[in-house]
Amino acid sequence: MLVVLGFLMVATFMYLIMSKRATPVVGLILIPVAFGLIAGAGTDLGDMIVDGVESLAPTAALLFFAIIFFGIMIDVGLFDPLVRLILRLVRDDPARLVIGTAVLAMVVSLDGDGSTTFIITTSALLPLYLKLKVSPVVLTVVAGLANATMNIIPWGGPTVRAASALGLSPSDVFVPMIPSLVVGLVVVLGFAAHLGFVERRRVGKLTWKPDPMPLGAGPSGVGTTVGKDTDGTDGEVGQLAAGLDPDRPTLRPRLLPFNAILTVALLVVLVLDILPIPVLFMIAAGIALAVNFPRVVDQSAAIARHSSSIVSVVAMVFAAAVLTGVFQGTGMVESMALWLTGVVPDSLGPFLAVITGLLSIPMTFFMTNDAFYFGVLPVLAETAAQYGIEPVEMARASITGQPVHMQSPLVPAILLLVTLAGVPLADHHRKVLWRAGVVSVVMLVVGVVLGQIPFG
Repeated sequence: MLVVLGFLMVATFMYLIMSKRATPVVGLILIPVAFGLIAGAGTDLGDMIVDGVESLAPTAALLFFAIIFFGIMIDVGLFDPLVRLILRLVRDDPARLVIGTAVLAMVVSLDGDGSTTFIITTSALLPLYLKLKVSPVVLTVVAGLANATMNIIPWGGPTVRAASALGLSPSDVFVPMIPSLVVGLVVVLGFAAHLGFVERRRVGKLTWKPDPMPLGAGPSGVGTTVGKDTDGTDGEVGQLAAGLDPDRPTLRPRLLPFNAILTVALLVVLVLDILPIPVLFMIAAGIALAVNFPRVVDQSAAIARHSSSIVSVVAMVFAAAVLTGVFQGTGMVESMALWLTGVVPDSLGPFLAVITGLLSIPMTFFMTNDAFYFGVLPVLAETAAQYGIEPVEMARASITGQPVHMQSPLVPAILLLVTLAGVPLADHHRKVLWRAGVVSVVMLVVGVVLGQIPFG
């Protein structure tokens, strides 16, 4: 019964979200509550949800203060030079803009934190998307794919979880999968190029007409493009400002070196894993506020400027905690895992590594990485050992589903991305899920071809 209820709950949630009959917050709260009551949770439902909230509270704190910190860095102009550089490279070409989005997201993803990647990528490029009339959904799809593929780096999370669950070294899991990662990134760039060319055809050919003023000078600071509107008529696309008002009162040019050092130091300490990430962002946000806005009224205004993003994202994180709590508390996750491992016939035992890779695609979308790697993977690995499949080979196969996992509404970073870009989650899922599935399968196939993942 729990297996049926678990799959039915997920299917109901996805249907309501994809058909836009419910917002993610409403769906994440009411659907698990209804199915939890059906499963007989009764008054224990409250404790289950509280447990889910407690497990995601650090994530909510991370996003709260990460938005404040990077919001301040955007306000004071830290990323303005980056935006101007991107503008110079992109100029008048939507295709180059989309490919540049993929490259920027890949580079920033090296810090292992999806929230950081999406804040920087969106703040730098969303204004250009809007000015060039490129669909923001393309931004979320490309940035989401790039970050999700990079998520298998050892400090990204899933590789460490897989290694820890099976008592392995993360490097033994990750290093042989580097060719799969590289090919996966090439596929992501291919998708980005295709989407970019589609947008170029839709928007029309643009002609660059630079302003007589040098870059960064004057009200516009860049250039003007004249091209075709989406209906094919000639029209002014508008002044391509550097994405942000170059004369905004929050700029702190004299503090640019300090803010750059603070940001780099934050990322370095984050990678070194000296302190919990939420604590790091709390401290960094406090320093950034105190140094850039010494007056209390300015500090309050700085927080208020980003309050809408904070409320939207944190609300969805705590709503996701309801689904997580009910999944775990009712035993649905455990029952679904045991059912999936039980339906694999003995004749397919030698192929368990590949089967694990394929199972990781939907299972990590519908459950947390912790639930999959610490609950499901050990069971699969123990079974696979009977057929001569090494635990490290099972771990490698298990991380290939990450491109799909990172699109899950249970992943706070993807909720942050669609919120910042103003894109409905359903629209993002329609374009990204099948592409993410292709990337996952390609990574799995490369691992099999190169012998890192056994096949029979």
